[in-house]
Order: sequence, then C-alpha cells, then structure tokens
Amino acid sequence: MRVLVVEDERRLAGIIKRGLIEEGYAVDIAFDGEDAQFMAETTSYDVITLDIMLPKKDGISVCKDLRAKKINTPILMLTARDSVEDRVKGLDSGADDYLIKPFAFNELLARVRALLRRESLSKNPKIQVGDLLLDTLSREVWRGDRKIDLTTKEYSILEYFMSHPNMVITRTMLEENGWDYEYDNISNIIDVYIRRLRRKIDGDTDDSLIQTVRGAGYRLKTA
Repeated sequence: MRVLVVEDERRLAGIIKRGLIEEGYAVDIAFDGEDAQFMAETTSYDVITLDIMLPKKDGISVCKDLRAKKINTPILMLTARDSVEDRVKGLDSGADDYLIKPFAFNELLARVRALLRRESLSKNPKIQVGDLLLDTLSREVWRGDRKIDLTTKEYSILEYFMSHPNMVITRTMLEENGWDYEYDNISNIIDVYIRRLRRKIDGDTDDSLIQTVRGAGYRLKTA
C-alpha cells in the first residue's frame, strides 16, 4: 500500500512517514500543494493525507482539482481548523474524512485503515486464484487448508499479484506499488521478496504459482 503525505510542517511530515513505514506502508511526502497535485496525478496512491493550509496551493483546491480530474484516491484531510464550517468545506471539496490537529498518530492510522477497508468493501474483500485465497479484511492468506503467515511487505506484494492474475508484473510495477521514491531500484530486494513468497506459498511443491517471465518480470498463474 502506498500513501502520499501532504504536509508543510516537515517535522510532522517526518513523524507521520516514519509511523506509516513501521506499519508496512510505502510513503511519499509533498510539502506544498502544487507538488502534491502533480504527484497525485502521476502516481497511483491508495490513500492521501492532505493538510489544508499549504504553500503555493491550499488543500481544498488540490482536493477539488483531483476530483474534477476523476482521481478518486481516498483523501484524509488534516487541519488545525476545527469549526463545523471548515469541516463541511473540506468534505464538500471531495475529501473522504477529516482529522483535526493535534491528533494522536494511532487515530490517523485507524482512519487510514478505515479508508482502505471502505475501498475494499466496494469490491469483493476476498481474492482467490486457484487454491490460493487472500482476505483483504483479515489480511489472512490460505493455500488450500494451509494458513500462510506473511510479513506486511510480503502480503502487499502478494495482494498486488492476486489483483492482477496471469498478467506480467514488471519490476517497475512492483516498485511503484510497494516502495516510495527513495527506494534504490538497483537493489535486489524484489528478488529477495519473490523468493520468500515462493517458499511460503509453494511449500514442498516444485510447481511455483509465481512464475518468472524471462526479460519481462513475474506472473501469478491462474491454472
């Protein structure tokens, strides 16, 4: 899962980013409204946390413009303004939720999870490919009768594969989905995670569900 944090207070932005990374999210930061809008328009995010008071372009305008361009990424607005009028204005601009500063990080995290659940509930919360089952609500994974324990990053990669069955997934696609802009794409970290997933998913079988497509990437076969 990838989150865009839009916050001009750099210390607060850093705290939010560190906390989300510890929970397994990939996180990018924008410090002004113009950068935020550009990043949201050019990168696929699962959630955006958007401060209202921003340099160059305020959060309300950013939110309105994103919605006008049919970018429907869930948006959690963050602001020190706590009047009912300000909250209504933020929600009417297209935001999905509203959090008033100062806030506890645990509450922000809970609201991010709630927005992700809301997105999942609009689809089938369970994804099945062959005898491999992934529950996006409980975050449990099963291969037949065998429960598979995955780390947060392993789960994120597998969810992406299972959402695109039989499709060739390139390294770039995996990087954009699971890592932020600071990720060093020279690293072999993707190969490491693919090997771990294969060991956990395939168990003692020699027939791997995640296939290497030479010169292209990987594919989760459907049969």
